[in-house]
Amino acid sequence: MRFGVFLPPQAQAHAVPVLYWLSGLTCTEENFIVKAGAQRVAAELGLAIVVPDTSPRGLKIPGEDASYDFGLGAGFYVDATQAPWSRGYRMYSYVTKELSRLVESTFAVDPARTGIFGHSMGGHGALTIALKNPAYYKSVSAFAPICSAMRCPWGEKALTGYLGADRALWRDYDAAALIESRGWKGPALLVDQGTDDQFLQSQLKPELLEEACRRAGVSLDLRLQAGYDHSYFFISTFIEDHLRFHARNLERS
Repeated sequence: MRFGVFLPPQAQAHAVPVLYWLSGLTCTEENFIVKAGAQRVAAELGLAIVVPDTSPRGLKIPGEDASYDFGLGAGFYVDATQAPWSRGYRMYSYVTKELSRLVESTFAVDPARTGIFGHSMGGHGALTIALKNPAYYKSVSAFAPICSAMRCPWGEKALTGYLGADRALWRDYDAAALIESRGWKGPALLVDQGTDDQFLQSQLKPELLEEACRRAGVSLDLRLQAGYDHSYFFISTFIEDHLRFHARNLERS
């Protein structure tokens, strides 16, 4: 597994807060590094950023490169239970255990000040991972996240393939369902969504997250950004807002 790490200058003197960025379908760790424009503000704020790949590579599972939304580049941040995917598609455990242990043992980061954010499939990953590990992830935000994976075509395909047909098992990887079952007592969730996103109605469905948060009494800052689509132009425009949001939250944790 490949990943990128940005360390701010402050890490030369002391441990710094760390943010994990989870990318979307078809991405590698390079998309965020090259396109998001996060490094300047992260350096100012003293934030480390860790950017993992979106799936295992090199397993040579038959058919893993047959479509853009399942298999290579589409790990969905779940631990697969169905063969042959269970052999290596365990992105949830990779992000929450293996990667975090490696980062904390190698770089000058403060585990007590850890946040997570992501885009699209990675927004789904960031939300679900934080909701299941609130003691570790003190801050979470997302750009155009898949808000209910079990109620959209991308998620239904992925969850069926990785977890099987029992939809009750899917709830553990569905942001709206996790809000309903677990809630969230941390800082408000920050979600930016472009109004001209081509996947807004069919795949992302932020209204489902909004309704779940309303019912559970969870604070959600859902910002509908007029005219923006699903691209990294959208992310690069608002990445500074998200970095400052996390810096404030992690400073208090």
